[in-house]
Amino acid sequence: MAAEILRLIIYSAENAFIQVTVFVGAVLLLFGYIDYKHSGKLVKKIEESKKAQPIIGSLLGLTPGCGGAIFVVPLFPKGTVSFGTIVATLIATMGDSAFVLMSVMPLKYLLVSIISFIVAIITGYIVDYFNFGDKLLEKYNEKRRSEQELESLHRDADHTIQNIVLSEYDHRENIIPHIGHYEGDEIDLILHHTIKGHQETDTIGYKFTHNGYIIYWIIIAIGLIFGILDLFQVDLNDLAIPNLGAIMGIIGTGFSVIMMIMGKKFIQDDTHEETELKALFLKETLIHNAQETAFVATWVFLAYLAYELFILGLGLGDYSAGEALVTSFLSQTGLSAVIVGTLIGIIPGCGPQIIFVTLYTKGIMPFAALLANAISQDGDALFPLIAIDKRICSMVYSF
Repeated sequence: MAAEILRLIIYSAENAFIQVTVFVGAVLLLFGYIDYKHSGKLVKKIEESKKAQPIIGSLLGLTPGCGGAIFVVPLFPKGTVSFGTIVATLIATMGDSAFVLMSVMPLKYLLVSIISFIVAIITGYIVDYFNFGDKLLEKYNEKRRSEQELESLHRDADHTIQNIVLSEYDHRENIIPHIGHYEGDEIDLILHHTIKGHQETDTIGYKFTHNGYIIYWIIIAIGLIFGILDLFQVDLNDLAIPNLGAIMGIIGTGFSVIMMIMGKKFIQDDTHEETELKALFLKETLIHNAQETAFVATWVFLAYLAYELFILGLGLGDYSAGEALVTSFLSQTGLSAVIVGTLIGIIPGCGPQIIFVTLYTKGIMPFAALLANAISQDGDALFPLIAIDKRICSMVYSF
């Protein structure tokens, strides 16, 4: 049994890295560069387009990852976007699980995106029509601090990250520009100073992730070649070097797990501060997208391994018998799977969602459950909202 479990660990590491992670890394890098070029412009556009805000918010939510939604969320407490826009953005987003579905089942990703986009826009305009956000904004504004208090708090706040980034990138301004808010305002104090928005700069984890990202992208690049060969049905373990696919899978998955642990990202992947830095500096895009890829890779590996061990255990050590039982069970699932997908979706963070979507790609869940999960989940975008105002967050949950 121990030998079989070891085989499944190696098998899961290889498949997770070769079949999913390398493609997720490539897609993440592409969209990371697009975000770097256009995120600030899109946020400015949504602030200017009052009537089209739920539509633009849905488009931002639809972008793979959590960046678009993370930028939109703080705009409601500022009063620059409607509450319906926030609801629409969060309905449309799939967080980091979008990268998994996009890499493995692009047509299913497209279908889920279209349905989510339509549902998001309709819901957003309904919420705005009935003015559900007016009282929430009124209550939030009652608690806002005075300009004098904000100045005092900002003066005493820790600006280590800002100073390091300004010196490292030889930034001409004396402050880092923000997207959707300003230095020293209420949002800045909450999302950049009150909560932990970035790794501590003097830790081993920070030094590892901010230097090891180059090695990681090299591993991903080599792995991508293996992934393409695998798509063409080339047996990677039957090449000139024996078990080359397994070796590459172990190296790639192993480095991913180390990268995630060093970055201390287990449930939440992106903070508002990190998302902002990615959009402002290309090097930060490369660093944090490497961490994001490692985060997705680790959860995909865990999902693959959990699936394999579940099948083995279900068959009482007989893998074939376990597969037969799962096939029989899937033919009977219906509403219960949809409810499970919805409940998992409302858990903040991307980790559980990545596992759920990965299990769908393995054939465990029906499409209806995937769609329910996609609509109900908010990825990492809910964490800034929880930090800003729990009342607003609870209202979002009700939709």
